[in-house]
Amino acid sequence: MRALCTQTLAATPEGIAQAARLLSAGALVALPTETVYGLAGDARNPDAVAGIFAAKGRPQHNPLIVHLADLDQALALAEIPAQGLALARAFWPGPLTLVAPLRAGHGLAPAVTAGLDSVALRLPAHPAARALLNAFGGPIAAPSANPSGRISPTTAAHVLAGLDGRIAAVLDGGACAVGLESSIVGFDGVTALLLREGGISRDALEAVLGARLGRDGSGKITAPGQLAAHYAPRAALRLDARAPEPQEVWIGFGPDCKGAELSLSLTGDLEEAAARLFAVLHAADAKGRAIAVAPVPERGLGTAINDRLRRAAAPKGA
Repeated sequence: MRALCTQTLAATPEGIAQAARLLSAGALVALPTETVYGLAGDARNPDAVAGIFAAKGRPQHNPLIVHLADLDQALALAEIPAQGLALARAFWPGPLTLVAPLRAGHGLAPAVTAGLDSVALRLPAHPAARALLNAFGGPIAAPSANPSGRISPTTAAHVLAGLDGRIAAVLDGGACAVGLESSIVGFDGVTALLLREGGISRDALEAVLGARLGRDGSGKITAPGQLAAHYAPRAALRLDARAPEPQEVWIGFGPDCKGAELSLSLTGDLEEAAARLFAVLHAADAKGRAIAVAPVPERGLGTAINDRLRRAAAPKGA
């Protein structure tokens, strides 16, 4: 891949207009969302979409999330069932992705869906992302803006650490507030399925649906973010560590981890821990030593945090 001079654009009207021009020309731009930074390209442009896979080193069988400005754009691309519309009205714009059957004539580049007959759709809430989507005026494919399998980026600096020279620009919108990727919900007939834990808890999703979410037991890749090994630091990662081994960087959670070098939340706040997870993993990895992470409760957003940590700790060939 030919090295590019990656620009850093401020999230101003001028910076957003420049980012929109780059996207219209088929270039790639990292953009902030409330979850993590996404690597954006025109979802209708096969060359731009191919560029996303190449810049990340992403497997071709792993589909992309399409980001949109409003619900009408989503309905033009997919047949969203009634349960999906209820979730969309409750949580869009926000950290929710819906996977629904494609409509005929959708116009998306084939690689976006990795050959599936469904598409993953999201309306991000970050004001810079929304401004860029409105300025661009079309669907944007945007997986996380990091080399495939590595720690997701929650700042522009994280993006540049992994993709500098591979993409045209980074739109710097500051640190991401949620810090965990979106929750992904799909559908099997009348049953809503939780395909990926994320920034909206299962309890909150089920409260809107008035029903339990099912699980996809197919074992196939049906949505982004389902690879067993993902979000990984370069260093070895040990989970549920109540104390560090010699030379380990210990990441604590809660007030009992007084000797920890880094902490997800000193008070044991799960929202704070979710927002800090990837930034803390980046900071720990920079120390060049093995990493140990204290136990995180398996409730609320802790379920999504533990999902990311288990994938980060999985064998790299998984």
